[in-house]
Amino acid sequence: MPIRTAVIMARGLGTRMRRADASAALNSEQDAAASTGTKGLIPIRRPFLEYLVSALADAGIEQVVLVVGPAPDPIRAHFTTSPPRRVTMAYAEQPVPIGTADAVVRAAAVVNEPAFLVLNADNYYPVAAYAALAAESRAGTVAFDRDVLVRDGNIDADRVRAYAVLDVGDDETLRGIVEKPGDHLDIDSEAARWVGMNLWAITPPIVDACRRVPQSARGEFELPEAVALALHEGADIRAIRMSAPVLDLSQRRDIASVTARLLHIEPKT
Repeated sequence: MPIRTAVIMARGLGTRMRRADASAALNSEQDAAASTGTKGLIPIRRPFLEYLVSALADAGIEQVVLVVGPAPDPIRAHFTTSPPRRVTMAYAEQPVPIGTADAVVRAAAVVNEPAFLVLNADNYYPVAAYAALAAESRAGTVAFDRDVLVRDGNIDADRVRAYAVLDVGDDETLRGIVEKPGDHLDIDSEAARWVGMNLWAITPPIVDACRRVPQSARGEFELPEAVALALHEGADIRAIRMSAPVLDLSQRRDIASVTARLLHIEPKT
């Protein structure tokens, strides 16, 4: 049975986005939104999150659950005022932003399905990635080709070090994760070919691992580390190889490039 619910983790504080950057080319509305750190509401033509919701609907997703902060929350307020027509919208409250694994646990209490997609609120993923993951109610992720991310997206080679590197078997099973490898891995090597961009199909064993995963070195409960725990305990997780770009909207200098690449898209929520 295909997956029909997606969770967007939109609770982060946006610390990098709030930092001043004189080199970033922003209009006044974008600058004001960036200053709040609420990346999902940064206006491209429409708020960035509307592009994500539109792409999810294109992939056949019927319900979107937004992980947000306590009321009053600007993202909840926006979608309450301008509700989407192609998907139903629900909310999971994360009182304190203590990590993506905690966000999954909060969302699982709202989602009424055993399997659901999970994604970042500051990445624009291709519709094909959502569709491939949602085709079956199995745990999984999309393994993006590093070279295509750099060549066709807005992610430079050095930034790849801040993402997860995936060990993908010949049968497209996920064998391991190196979270944020930094300088510990030759990022140009074949071992670093496949990159995880925090797009997952989540099943009960992964939710359970999210409840038990210890705090990371950053002091957060992180979803990739929970997935690694589930793998260690025998979970079967697929990794779908994909040669397609992902747009990253994590800091002010990203806004101009994301805007340029999304200009031809009219979000239909």
